[in-house]
Formats: sequence, C-alpha cells, structure tokens
Amino acid sequence: MIRRILLLSMLVLSACSSVQPTPTDNGVEGQVFIGPMCPVVQEGQECPDQSYQATLTVNSLTGERIVQFQTEKNGTFRIPLAPGEYVLHPESPNVMPFAQEQPFTVEAGKFTQVIVNYDSGIR
Repeated sequence: MIRRILLLSMLVLSACSSVQPTPTDNGVEGQVFIGPMCPVVQEGQECPDQSYQATLTVNSLTGERIVQFQTEKNGTFRIPLAPGEYVLHPESPNVMPFAQEQPFTVEAGKFTQVIVNYDSGIR
C-alpha cells in the first residue's frame, strides 16, 4: 500500500514538473561565412566570402552549454530558444578557421539575427 502511494505521488509530481516545452516563436537565426577565399586579391578582382557549414554552440552567460548544432550546407541556421541572454560560440576544427564568440539576446516572439564570419587564415 505504501509503495502504491509513493508511486502515485511520484507520477503526480513528474506530471507537474517545471519542464518547459521548446519555444517555436523565438530564438536565433542567421548564416555563417568564411573568408578570404582567394590566396592573392588584386585591385578590381572580387573575392567574396563564401557560405560555410559549421558547428556552433549556444551557451548561457555563465558558460553552460544550451545547445550545439551544425548549420545547413549553405551556412544557415534557425534554433528555437527561450527569451534570454546567450553567447554564440563558433567551434573551430583546428586553429583556423576561427570566428569570435558573439553575445546575443532573444526576445519573446522574435528570432535574433546573427552573422558569423570565420577567418580562413588565407592571406
């Protein structure tokens, strides 16, 4: 009898937990680029940055990992997040390519736009 009461209590408490569903109407979105991509750029010759598939990590301001993900092949991403302040950490497979961390804020009902620019190391 006591086991049944304990089991029932645990089921009721787990049903009332504070786990929140993943938000769908706010978060962060953007695109990742890498450049320069030309070993020698001459005046009058264009050498635009290219889209880049990368692994990105969203951390809290205290450094706790919230989510890690890979962008699409064209570098785009859209990640739902709860409103709050975060830091986007671009992962680097080696010393290069490299991109700086970017703090960002998610507001309710909005997707924050972020552009990530990796330095290819080509000079």
